[in-house]
Amino acid sequence: MEQAAVRKRAHAPSIRLITALCLSLASFWAGTAWAATGITNAMIVDGSGSPRYPGGVRIEGDRIQAVGEVIPGDSDTVIDAGGLVLAPGFIDTHSHADGLILQQPAALAKISQGITTVVVGQDGSSPFPLADFFGALEATPAAVNVAAYAGHNTLRSRVMKQDFQRPASPAEMQEMSSLLRSELAAGALGLSTGLEYEPGIHSERSEVLLLAQEAARQGGRYISHIRSEDRWFEEAVEEIISIGRITGMPVQLSHLKLAMTRLWGSAPELLDRLNTARDQGIDITADVYPYTFWQSHMMVLLPERDPTDMGAIDTVMAELAPPEGIIFTLYEPDPGLVGKTLTEIAQMRGVTPSQAFSDLAQASIDHEARTGEPGDMIIGTSMTEADVAALLAWPHSNICTDGSLKDRHPRGAGSFPRVLAHYVRDAGLLSLEAAVHKMSGLAAHHMGFEARGLVAAGHQADLVLVDPERVVDRATTSDPFLMALGIDRVWVNGVQVWRAGAATGNYPGRVIRRVVSGN
Repeated sequence: MEQAAVRKRAHAPSIRLITALCLSLASFWAGTAWAATGITNAMIVDGSGSPRYPGGVRIEGDRIQAVGEVIPGDSDTVIDAGGLVLAPGFIDTHSHADGLILQQPAALAKISQGITTVVVGQDGSSPFPLADFFGALEATPAAVNVAAYAGHNTLRSRVMKQDFQRPASPAEMQEMSSLLRSELAAGALGLSTGLEYEPGIHSERSEVLLLAQEAARQGGRYISHIRSEDRWFEEAVEEIISIGRITGMPVQLSHLKLAMTRLWGSAPELLDRLNTARDQGIDITADVYPYTFWQSHMMVLLPERDPTDMGAIDTVMAELAPPEGIIFTLYEPDPGLVGKTLTEIAQMRGVTPSQAFSDLAQASIDHEARTGEPGDMIIGTSMTEADVAALLAWPHSNICTDGSLKDRHPRGAGSFPRVLAHYVRDAGLLSLEAAVHKMSGLAAHHMGFEARGLVAAGHQADLVLVDPERVVDRATTSDPFLMALGIDRVWVNGVQVWRAGAATGNYPGRVIRRVVSGN
């Protein structure tokens, strides 16, 4: 009875997502004064997954006014697409752009990939309060649209402060729930969790479920870096499935991967489990980035958080991330180690890779204790190409970067072009239409966005013009900031933000809020 009642309440509001309509004068004079534009001679891939077709688009203000055989007006700016593919702007459903978006509003790592909307507040961490973050973005807009989740870890830190290595009390859970209501009222899409990270790793399932139920009651969604991406992966997947079943709201697996040797090759079994859940009415989806290596902190590999446990570290080396595949992208105690593998560092120090890992982790922990800032970040190679391809091809997965605006993992600058170059053009895993659907229309659906994600009349004019024969990612682990090629033009809300390999200097991005109809 209780579960059914919760599910009914979760579906009661009619939910729609709208874009903030009021732009500041600063935004207007920064290049968002609108004029009609006609784009002709394009090959339209509309984001729905339907076959491509030749045609054009007319943009009037911030919206698409017409699609197909359009005739530009006498005063329109006319752009000849030269037969290139015109698609909806790409939507990065798992982005860490919130760390720098206010300082780097041009968002070059995003717009150079054709990304027009970023969804931040991921892995349980979000700007707080969101009302202030959104207000700052509206006062000084970025080149891209921004939506956000409210982060469980952020709420838990606000309530429990440094006393977080324990289950929350009922009173603390209620205080978190109250904060979550405020963030949802400010426009958060829903609740995000990062259950492999502090302080969320110490939460019990009941705490997460209580907050998820609160998000569902407010018409929100749930997105999760699940409790384990390796040792207890199956149990972690069951937890998010259970949250979807009990709350009735959409739930999404963040950066879905099979990141342990015992899991390699098990993509068919995983997808069977997710499909079974969907057949049972659970709206579970996923986002995926197109690389076999991840980026995180060293201690995420040690769930007991003991850097002196050599047995656990040996398991990491053997099962989770081989030392030659661990590359340091941040190491504050000795910045000279950035770019080096754990194998190289171990050889430099004359110790085993496991001992080097232990020593480096302890020094990083000491740095964080002294400064309050993270001491390390590593890339870990622990997935197979076959598994990544299978997860990308799942009909209910969309593409993400899991990257920031300045990310030493190449995914930050290369994810979307890599899909188009490698998985569409070279490997033939996806058709161009299917890939664009995963980058736009499907991503918009998974986030609950309306009037975005399709090349369709009445939709926001978020568009990308791409050369499918030339598009390619160039970022690598040794040169992670190289921007992609083949993204010809990008429009955000009808305004060009990228043209001929450079930003235009326009900042027409909007804040996208979750709004309950009638409020």
